[in-house]
Formats: sequence, structure tokens, C-alpha cells
Amino acid sequence: MASHTVSSGQKPHVVCVPYPAQGHIDPMLKVAKLLHNRGFHVTFVNNVYNHNRLRRSRGPNALDRIPTFRFESIPDGLLETDGDKMQDIPSLCEATMKNCLAPCKELLQRINARDDVPPVSCIVADGIMSFTLDAAEEIGVPEVIFWTTSACGFLSYLYFHNFIEKDLCPLKDESYLNTRIDWIPSMKHLKLKDIPSDIPSFIRATSRDDIMLNFFLHETDQLKRASAIILNTFDYLEHDTIQSLQSILPPLYPIGPLNLLVNRDIEEDSEIGRMGSSLWKEEKECLDWLDTKPLNSVVYVNFEFAWGLEATGKEFLWVIRPDLVDGEVPMLPPDFLTETAGRRMLATWCPQEKVLAHPAVGGLLTHCGWNSTIESLCGGVPMVCWPFFAEQPTNCKFCCDEWGVGMEIGGDVGREEVEAVVRELMDGEKGKNMRKKAEEWIGLAEKATEHTCGSSELNLQIVINIVLLQHLHPSILAS
Repeated sequence: MASHTVSSGQKPHVVCVPYPAQGHIDPMLKVAKLLHNRGFHVTFVNNVYNHNRLRRSRGPNALDRIPTFRFESIPDGLLETDGDKMQDIPSLCEATMKNCLAPCKELLQRINARDDVPPVSCIVADGIMSFTLDAAEEIGVPEVIFWTTSACGFLSYLYFHNFIEKDLCPLKDESYLNTRIDWIPSMKHLKLKDIPSDIPSFIRATSRDDIMLNFFLHETDQLKRASAIILNTFDYLEHDTIQSLQSILPPLYPIGPLNLLVNRDIEEDSEIGRMGSSLWKEEKECLDWLDTKPLNSVVYVNFEFAWGLEATGKEFLWVIRPDLVDGEVPMLPPDFLTETAGRRMLATWCPQEKVLAHPAVGGLLTHCGWNSTIESLCGGVPMVCWPFFAEQPTNCKFCCDEWGVGMEIGGDVGREEVEAVVRELMDGEKGKNMRKKAEEWIGLAEKATEHTCGSSELNLQIVINIVLLQHLHPSILAS
């Protein structure tokens, strides 16, 4: 990869600022690794709470091993909570918007005052950390916004203001439910009553003062100030949606799947390759357990199912995040543990990307967060989808209706329904067709990340050379 230096011989210096949640930190770290691999000095900025959690999960010295890849932290103004639980999302959104700009500016000033690191030359920040745009403007550097959702989920957020303008939000009485929603590109045949199942959940607000509704209205309104926007997706997957986004936003570039680019460019056993983002200690024993299982025989689960799994007779690896249960061990029925002994593994956290790439994994039961979804596509793993939060309903709709890799399970989950859907996923004709379609997406994802001519690879080069480096190398555009 090209290594970039400015005329003085200094490296370009990117400051990466993720939103303080696991599903945002992980893809941002991938972007940071790719930029470091191409010659950038990196400063990665978490909030204080997650910075300390990373030290606990990765080891006290894990964040200090690479002089050209530094970790810093800024306070968010919230009181410290239990050391391994995720912070309250509405409170965190409000806090980052109101409290983080000043400490971010102070951090940039401290960095630029040092003589042992190059001055900050650009910022890459999460799409819902728009306070960083003020900081970037103050020091005169470009900022790329990284929206960590799917393109379809991102597009849905951009149309929140239309619901308000058309007096469809806050939600009113049932007489509105048959109102046609035909003004969101890529979203076909919608009515207002479909919103809970197809559109990001925050639009279901019943008050105009709803914190999350106003937060997303504010954050999406700031996007026009960005130098460019990047997404962890690829053109073959979301072509029409990407074109719709590109018609209304600053330059927008799909550069995914990021995990394929990172796996291609960075040695797994290098210092950068070993650098992880997990806020919980990973149970690597999951991989050893999977090594003992036949091809496509294991269902990977990362949320709350039980008896439906027992009834299928299938082997399963179930990950239950420690911040989603009370106590050290989740409470499961004793009979369930007895009936599934020998064909299950329960874990609190695992290296998900490696699990989904393991040949023993034949299906994923998922809420349809974007990281899980795109990693499943890259692993050729079909999905049973049970969305409930944020843009998960939108991802589910596209997985099932557009990409052919998912089956949705009803909101009222009973053991019989879980059993029937898992059996179909693992053994049925629909499951086989989904697996075949998922394998086709592997090929297209790999094509998008080809070393010299992949669409995502070329987009990443444009983002680096034309956006992040442009004010350092004004001759680039002329060439």
C-alpha cells in the first residue's frame, strides 16, 4: 500500500472518533487500521468510560504498544456506571451532543502542541458525533463522516424530517395508519402502519420532544458540512440506495465490507492485526468448540431464545452479552440446560467475525445490527431475523425481500415458531436457497474489495487522496 508523507516528511495524522458503543467502535477501528496501514499516524478517541473498559478487556498495556497508533479519551459528562454495562443510549446521545465538543477541542490542541507526533491533518468521525465538525473547522482540516449503518438504514434516517413535515410524526391515532409512504427511495409499497417493521424505530415517537427523534434530526442535518461520507457497504449490495444518497449528500463513498479489506491488507498476527475493539473479554473457546462440529451444523445465536432451540435438536453457540442480563450468569431453565447438554455452548462474548466465517456455522439468529448482517453476508451465513431497535427493521426488510438471505421471525416469539424457522433455516428448501444466495454475495463482496480494481478499494483510494490528503497535497487534483 502507498505510504503518504507531507513535504516536510511528516505523516498525515488522522483523528478517529467513534460513537461510544461496541457496534460503532469496531468498524471505526477497522477504518483506522486501514489508514494506518497506508501511512497515517492515528489517534483513536473513545469516551473515558469505554477507554477504561478496553484496558480491562484487552490488558493494561494493550493500548500503548504502537507509537504511531495512539488511543486517547474525552469525558462525556455522564456519571460512571457499572463497569461492563453499556451506557444508557438516550442519555449518551444527549451527552455527546452537549458535552463533548469542548474536551475534543482541548485534545486536538494538546496533540498539535506536541513535538513527537505530526499535527492533526484530518478527522474521521462517526455520523452521530457531529460535534467534531466544529472542531475540524476550528483547526482547518477536512472531516469525513463515517455512518456505520447500512445504506438503506442511513437513507431512512434522512427522511425523518419528512414525517414531521407531513404531520405523520409524532404518531397519532389509528386513522393515519393507511397513509401511503411513497417518498422514500428504495422503500416500496409502504404504509404508515408498516413503520414498526420497516423503518428505524426512533420515528415511532409519540412526542415531538422525544430525545432520540430530535437527536437524529440534529445529526442528519449536520451531514452537509462534511467533506465526504463513507459507508461500510458495497455497490453491488445497495446500488440503488447508494445512488439515492449520492444525489442528496456531500460526496459519499461505500468502502465495505471493511472486514474483507482489513483481512486482506493486515497480517492477523501483527501488532495492528492483534489490536481489538471488544469492550468485553472474548471467549476464544468458542472457536475450539466449533472446530469439533460438522460443516453448516451450528446455529449461532446472540440474543434471547431457548426452548425453540431445544426443540430443533440442532447444535448451537449462543452468545449472551453480559450487559444484557442481571448477575454473572444468565438465568436459563434447568430443564433447558439438561435437554441441550452436549450440543450447545453458552458464552458471554466471542470473536464474532471469526465465528461467522467458521465452516461449522450454518445459520445466524440475529437482531439484524449492521455489523452482524454484513459479516454474515461475507461468511455466506443465512439469517433468522428478529429486529427491534434503531435501523434493524430496515436491515431485516432488505435481508428478506431484496438480498434473499433472511427469514423474519414474528415479534411474539414462541418456542414453536423458533423451532419451525430454525429447522427451515438449517434443513429446509428455503434455507438451502438462502445459503446459495449468501454464497453469491460472498463473491460480489470479494469483487468489491479486489486489490486494484474493486469498487470499494477505488473509493477508499479516492477518500484518502482527494479528501483526507487534499489540503496537504493541493497538486493531487491537478494530476
